[in-house]
Amino acid sequence: MKKIAVIGLGYVGLPLAVAFAQKYVVVGYDIDSKRIDELNTCHDETREISGVELENILSSKQLLLSDKTEDLKNCRIYIITVPTPINQFKAPDLKPLLAATRTVASVLKRGDRVIYESTVYPGCTEEDCVPVLEKYSGLTYNIDFFCGYSPERINPGDKINTLTAIKKVTSGSTPEIAAEIDLLYRSIITAGTYKAPSIKVAEASKAIENAQRDLNISFVNELALIFDRMEIDTTEVLEAAATKWNFLRFKPGLVGGHCIGVDPYYLTHRAQQFGYNPQVILSGRTVNDGMGAFVARKVVKLMIRKDIKIKGARVLILGFTFKENCPDTRNTKVIDVVNELKEFGAKVEVYDPYASKETVKEEFGLSLMDSAPTLSDYQSIIVAVAHDEFLAMDFSEIKRKGTVVFDTKSCLNKDLVDSRL
Repeated sequence: MKKIAVIGLGYVGLPLAVAFAQKYVVVGYDIDSKRIDELNTCHDETREISGVELENILSSKQLLLSDKTEDLKNCRIYIITVPTPINQFKAPDLKPLLAATRTVASVLKRGDRVIYESTVYPGCTEEDCVPVLEKYSGLTYNIDFFCGYSPERINPGDKINTLTAIKKVTSGSTPEIAAEIDLLYRSIITAGTYKAPSIKVAEASKAIENAQRDLNISFVNELALIFDRMEIDTTEVLEAAATKWNFLRFKPGLVGGHCIGVDPYYLTHRAQQFGYNPQVILSGRTVNDGMGAFVARKVVKLMIRKDIKIKGARVLILGFTFKENCPDTRNTKVIDVVNELKEFGAKVEVYDPYASKETVKEEFGLSLMDSAPTLSDYQSIIVAVAHDEFLAMDFSEIKRKGTVVFDTKSCLNKDLVDSRL
């Protein structure tokens, strides 16, 4: 049976490696030695895989976790699951993807298969990655080695819609390889698979999945901006509209994360290369990217109404991850709220029991609080993430005290807050 290598052991790669290791011999590879050491002690910082599950699969010897390239040499199927972020100009950053591709190319052999799961624009696998594989391996595409694309559909923190419970799109560089790759994934995905007619179709399907959701959220975010000026509660409007059977019930909010806030830029980048400037998609991105500043300015206005001096005021932000009950801080838009409030001179403190203090400090230059705060110590409180711990807090006393409370998630009782999205 062919040995499988999973390249990149983050939110996508680790669950995939563990799932395949139930049936195949797998090498999980990551360049981050600290991450490998952590996983080998049965601790997953992402909380996607439990310590017991890791211990069981490692003790079975079906899964080897390594940061050494030589451990990849005997593998015949390579699945690349590294991040595909955007740069400061909101253009695709393919450096991690191409670096992983070079690593695979260095051990690639005749008859091997390389499958990409990282989110890319249509054409990236065959036009950007395959030439790198050919150059560094000396092998020829679709003669000596073959490729496939199966977009990841991981939903961080979701314990119901897990890897094997979500239908998987698959594809391959030839009809025969497409069938082979589809069969491989079908062996672990209980929800089934969908074999796309080409790699480009599979790539494009991933891009539009998240672009569609981004646009739907941007619509309700724009409604929130409009209804705020009219002094109408957006949540109440959406609840009324949702009584119609075909109304799509999206909620306004801060759009962060590894997919929704990033993937549309991959699609628009590719469209612009073909001479088309996407207006609807980019318009939605503009609205969503501006919501952090809107929240901060709204809070400042609420503080002014209560005669609270902004400069030097203590503002508490509850939550920094991009979603509830999850440690994932990738592309979080809470940082936009923090930075905007600091521009007004407020003293901002952030508490998040899920987020890694080290990661947040390294990536955002922000020091998270070490322990749970005393709510009454602050002139303003923003509920930025609906962690269960925050929902259990008592906001009634501080509301009576005159503290401004803003709820970005509309997760608290309306009577406990001054305003909400």
